[in-house]
Amino acid sequence: MSLQSYVNKKVLIITTDGRTLTGDLLSCDQTTNVVLGKTVERIIRPSDDEEQSTEVNHGLYLIRGEHVAICGLVDEELDSKIDWAKVRGSVIGGVKHV
Repeated sequence: MSLQSYVNKKVLIITTDGRTLTGDLLSCDQTTNVVLGKTVERIIRPSDDEEQSTEVNHGLYLIRGEHVAICGLVDEELDSKIDWAKVRGSVIGGVKHV
């Protein structure tokens, strides 16, 4: 499936090492290399961690296709209503290539 229909829309990408990134998809190619604008990395903490979940701004960001595990559109209305500092969850493990 091509990501071309997602260009200029807000997407969420989970990388093969378990990182969660959101941003505006500016460009992509046939090998799933992607360029995101206004990129934010969401670091979701487990419920037993005293530290709050955080969002780290990265701005313009390039992700090589081999590191993209999942890419999907973000419901911006719903996303804007979530206080990400209060979100808790399990750590996403990495992807194992066999």
